[in-house]
Amino acid sequence: MGTAPGVTGLEQVAGWLAEAPAVTVLTGAGMSTESGIPDFRGPDGLWTKDPSARRLFDLEAYRSDPGVREQAWRRRTEHPAWTARPHRGHAALVALERAGRLRAVVTQNIDGLHQLAGNDPGLVLELHGSIHRVECLGCGRTVPTQAVLDRVRAGEADPSCTPCGGILKTATVSFGQSLDRDVLAEAVDAAANAELLLAVGTTLTVRPAASLVDVALRAGARVVVVNDGPTAYDGRAAARVGGRIGQVLPLLVGEPAAA
Repeated sequence: MGTAPGVTGLEQVAGWLAEAPAVTVLTGAGMSTESGIPDFRGPDGLWTKDPSARRLFDLEAYRSDPGVREQAWRRRTEHPAWTARPHRGHAALVALERAGRLRAVVTQNIDGLHQLAGNDPGLVLELHGSIHRVECLGCGRTVPTQAVLDRVRAGEADPSCTPCGGILKTATVSFGQSLDRDVLAEAVDAAANAELLLAVGTTLTVRPAASLVDVALRAGARVVVVNDGPTAYDGRAAARVGGRIGQVLPLLVGEPAAA
């Protein structure tokens, strides 16, 4: 467990945030676990509990094995993203945006909780895609995920693209699949033009997301890590704040935490 700094440390970081005209926020799985969405690699993570589940996230296995697709669609109908709600940490980032200091939220999460909390979708850069959209691996057509899940619940175990018959998959990045170039370019730009980069709920070990910290540092930005545990960049960050994100972020952006 990470240890939160004393009041002076929190006040110092809050002061940096208040003074920074352009803050880019990088969020990882820890941002969503507090809303009840399990991560992959943590003690209660999906892959920790069921190592075989990694196959569901392999693009080649998904393309070639109808059984993998059927299992993936069954799991999607039960995904916690459909019922998860944003917490006070999400709300704090909305407050940062309303204060005019948010450059962008670059997220590794696919659940759409930043937008649900109230952040401008145009400021949310989803590095790993979104579970809320489905794309055809053949023709590239996209549709809302719930429309396809309705077909699964009606009995289609492996629904295909209606116009072309191609394989459907949520618009999320799988192993063997490249990140969207345009989204990644926007994320790099947001990191390069930030006065302060705030990395929240991520161990900063997964690339290219973690590389955005290097981009920010090279551009002279101050980096602050908010994570309940060590990260790969603790030695290069100006500060690391431990504790629950939903409690810490409101304090850092000048909003009192809930009792």
